[in-house]
Amino acid sequence: MTFLNEITHRYPDAISFAPGRPYDGFFDVEQIFDHLRGYLDHLAAQGRTPAEVRTALYQYGPTAGQIRGIIADSLRADEDIDVPPESIVVTVGAQEAMLLVVRALIARPEDVLLAASPCYSGITGASRLLGATVVPVDEGEDGFSCAELEAVIARERAAGRRPRALYAIPDHSNPSGHTMDLDTRTRLLDAAERHGILIIEDSPYRRVSPGEQLPTLKALDRARSVVHLGSYSKTVFPGARVGFAVADQEVRDDEGGGGLLADELTRIKSMVTVNTPSLSQAVVAGALLAADGRISSLNAEPAAYYGDAMRTTLRCLDARLTAPRREALGVHWNEPSGGFFLSVQVPFRADNTALARSAEKFGVLWTPMSYFYPNGGGERALRLSTSYLTTAEIEEGTARLGDFIEAQSAADEDLPDVTRIP
Repeated sequence: MTFLNEITHRYPDAISFAPGRPYDGFFDVEQIFDHLRGYLDHLAAQGRTPAEVRTALYQYGPTAGQIRGIIADSLRADEDIDVPPESIVVTVGAQEAMLLVVRALIARPEDVLLAASPCYSGITGASRLLGATVVPVDEGEDGFSCAELEAVIARERAAGRRPRALYAIPDHSNPSGHTMDLDTRTRLLDAAERHGILIIEDSPYRRVSPGEQLPTLKALDRARSVVHLGSYSKTVFPGARVGFAVADQEVRDDEGGGGLLADELTRIKSMVTVNTPSLSQAVVAGALLAADGRISSLNAEPAAYYGDAMRTTLRCLDARLTAPRREALGVHWNEPSGGFFLSVQVPFRADNTALARSAEKFGVLWTPMSYFYPNGGGERALRLSTSYLTTAEIEEGTARLGDFIEAQSAADEDLPDVTRIP
């Protein structure tokens, strides 16, 4: 991220397919006040006194969160996830939820975390910060493979290690854009139950994607094998920094007592951030209440926009690099049905040096896929984010990208002295 920020600052006129941000055009400053007022009205309707409302906004709140009931109602309405509020921990974005879950689950030297690879760099960063070992489960061109998972589990156990959990983004994943089909989801849940591992399901992109979505792993979970992570960064706004973890697994402590995994996450959180800011929770809760808990309704327009952006990107790439030309160059890409990202395979090293050349000579930015492989890989691939750009920017950006790919493919170390930047 430091390098990407530096490149972006150095070439401010470059069109950037790098940031996985929501589109700014959907944000209105006045919405924040509307959401806040909606939550205050909700508290008043519950019979809270003015003093209690003041405390709810201004004071330290409960560590596990003060809007757990609203989140539980939303999950039930929108995702068919039926869990009690006490199984939910409200976190400072999904990133804190990852940190808490890894800290709770990876407790012994032989414990390892499995991760569908390529994977979101936040999970590997959190794991390394905690000294936890991440073992990749490599995706194929069609996405996640349960056969590869079985092989990795067998190999790790044979080496004396203990796989504790698998991290995955089943829907429109970051960075690859892949979505697990229903059969894979069913077989993955079966494998988790048989092997006694948990699945850490990260789910940030479902409700900003067009069309019907497959059920979450948590909605299909009948053995409490899934810890479900959610984020309101894409669906409400990232500045709120509110996420959550659903952790309804029953656990035993060293003294023989019992409780929910959510309780353990709360204890850890109390030593990390104490509580998620009450004001941020209030704004998010107001947004949920205004939509009767249905994030899908709240995001109907953004989801359509992001779907159009993805289709426009794919159409423009295809127009600039036609099928015969792609075959000649050795270039191909996947075609996600939603989310923010797609991956492009190229015949050259798509590293920081290539990115700097792309920015300087052609005025277009992207993200090297190698950043998303825990143990190396992805050196000849790049990630494109389609969420933050207008149609005109996508059209020009893909044209510039096509020129870069052509030139870099022809001479990796000696780019022609051409540019599309006016």
